[in-house]
Amino acid sequence: MGKILFWFILIVAVLFAGRLLGHAAAKRAARARQPAPPRPTQSGRGPVAPVAGQGSEEMVRCAHCGIHLPRSEALLQQGKTWCGSEHARLGARPERTH
Repeated sequence: MGKILFWFILIVAVLFAGRLLGHAAAKRAARARQPAPPRPTQSGRGPVAPVAGQGSEEMVRCAHCGIHLPRSEALLQQGKTWCGSEHARLGARPERTH
């Protein structure tokens, strides 16, 4: 009975150590895949920094279709944010009232 208990504890310890090592490797790989920080815009102001520790970023609304998207993916023209160049070309839609 003592040998079975010993081997059971040894196998559980090896599996636990393997899981810890795998988790650490996955974290390193995820950090390596993160894109480089975006360059500052021509106005000299850099992108909005994400909230510390959350990895999130400010969301903005397209002036044409109203979709919300991350600021880093939005197009800023004429003082408004757009989801793409086609909507910037079409211009803002008038506000609808419900």
